[in-house]
Amino acid sequence: MGAGHDTVARELARRAREQGHDARVVDLLRLLPYGLGTGLRRSYRSSVRHFPWMYAGLYRALLRPGPRRRPSGVPLARLAARRLTELAEHTGADVVVPVFHLAAQLTGHLRARGGLRPPSAVLVTDFAVHRQWLHPGNDLYLCLTDDVAREVGRCVPVPVETTGPVVAPGFLAPAAAAASWRRRFEACAPGRPPVVLSAGAWGAASELEGTARLLAGAGFLPVVLCGRNERLRTRLAGLPGTLVPDWVTDMPGLLCAARVLVDNAAGQTAVQALACGLPVVGYRPLPGHGAEGVRRMAALGVSETAADAAALLRALRRLSADGAYREHRIARGRRLFREDALARVTALAGMSSE
Repeated sequence: MGAGHDTVARELARRAREQGHDARVVDLLRLLPYGLGTGLRRSYRSSVRHFPWMYAGLYRALLRPGPRRRPSGVPLARLAARRLTELAEHTGADVVVPVFHLAAQLTGHLRARGGLRPPSAVLVTDFAVHRQWLHPGNDLYLCLTDDVAREVGRCVPVPVETTGPVVAPGFLAPAAAAASWRRRFEACAPGRPPVVLSAGAWGAASELEGTARLLAGAGFLPVVLCGRNERLRTRLAGLPGTLVPDWVTDMPGLLCAARVLVDNAAGQTAVQALACGLPVVGYRPLPGHGAEGVRRMAALGVSETAADAAALLRALRRLSADGAYREHRIARGRRLFREDALARVTALAGMSSE
């Protein structure tokens, strides 16, 4: 769902191939029969974009942590069981790495019943882990933070480790393309600090136009990322004092050139910003695990949250100004990046083949 899981999977595969391994990225939703995966993706995208209250209800009913029993994702996920096991056998896979919660449900189910030969190492991509990530049949869990690892460890009796987020190397090193973005920002709005407003790959955000107007009126340059939502991009393109680029292929350059990211999902864009040394403010978060993730990020001290427009402007003024406060936030965010998750994956594969 969305581009964040795909981005993590592709980066893990790139690292594996760089080390001489064979790696294949598989979309679980494409393994589901009868077009179910396509329907799920479309309904989720529609609810997040247009009916966020619907997803909020789904999250409360199915995903939110807590003592009350909730339906499992296994009945749906196991519809892809035959295709996944055939693929694992055909390729001779040494390990399977779910980076999506339904995939973790499927691998856990299969491993618990002896239906999947290679071990499964679940890479949890969220700051707020929900129950559909968790299945005791999996062999290993790799988490973004110690807090997430402790929570997972309380719920599943398997090894749990903290490796930190997975991002491409370009986000952790100075981006050569940042200079061209800075020139573009200066040409668009001289002297105004550029602030990125991210709506994710699907262009899902609440009151994005109003936020852009607020920032432009307060002396910032809003750089609005609409993802692949062309209707949203067209609507916002004419806003005065606002830059609305097309689909961005150089995210490291953009994030390194900006001053602050305004985020609504605590997803991969927020993680990439932290890697680039770009402070993050959570504002008008998406419902469900998006809102919970934004809260968890702030509780860790790697980001801030803003409850209203006035609080947002105060946070942006603090974080866009050079000085000790900004540097402290940047340092807290970069401490999340601890080790290479792939090293733990290959170690698990090696142990299983002995």
